[in-house]
Amino acid sequence: MYFVDTHSHLFWEHFEDDLEQVVQRAKDAGIEKIVVPNVDLDTYEAMINLVDRYKQMMYPALGLHPSSAKEDYQTVLDKLFSFFPAHDFCAIGEIGLDYYWDKTFVEQQKEAFRWQVRFAKEHNLPVIIHTRDSFDDVMEIVEDEKTENLRGVFHCFTGTQEEAERILNLDGFYLGIGGVLTFKNSKLANVVKEIPLERLVLETDSPFLTPHPYRGKRNESAYLILVARKLAEVKNVDLETIAKVTTENAESLFGI
Repeated sequence: MYFVDTHSHLFWEHFEDDLEQVVQRAKDAGIEKIVVPNVDLDTYEAMINLVDRYKQMMYPALGLHPSSAKEDYQTVLDKLFSFFPAHDFCAIGEIGLDYYWDKTFVEQQKEAFRWQVRFAKEHNLPVIIHTRDSFDDVMEIVEDEKTENLRGVFHCFTGTQEEAERILNLDGFYLGIGGVLTFKNSKLANVVKEIPLERLVLETDSPFLTPHPYRGKRNESAYLILVARKLAEVKNVDLETIAKVTTENAESLFGI
């Protein structure tokens, strides 16, 4: 029995003092594979260094986070994706739309998102989609661009039953479930209960969204087991079933 953390930023400075211990705790918790999505040009080198250091465990994804999409987004994308031939990326991400912090560059976000979705289709790679206060606009682009080989995961899904159903209508797309599922005030469990396990993958989004009972502290990949246990409770199945199905989902989607 082992798990895949489909979204973790272990290359950030939050882990620079104890990375070795963080990785060991993940292994001890049964986390054997970790997808590490890039977020911008500045974090690319750190992400690649992490992957090179922990081969066979860390799998890189390449993308420009919507919060980093500004007026010069095309120049940044050209530079970032010039690195594409140098590594075996498992996905294009983290990409999408985020209207929570700033709406100054909404049009640039949309253009960068669409460009990266098309790049993913061209190279037959899945996408890792970030959406915050922007679900309808994200879905409009995804549905407009949908082809047989466009597939991916809606990272950190915390939406409604209606939004989940809309995603489920897209062949090849999964919902990423993380620490929010364990929050005492979260309604996500009611939604997840109705979603087929075959369309779910697990994630931490480390160092963010730490599951209960460590909420408010730094998140890490080892805590994925807490999400898995909660999902087993919600689905009324054993932990082994959660491990088997979500791991198969992740390995199939990312080709890892």
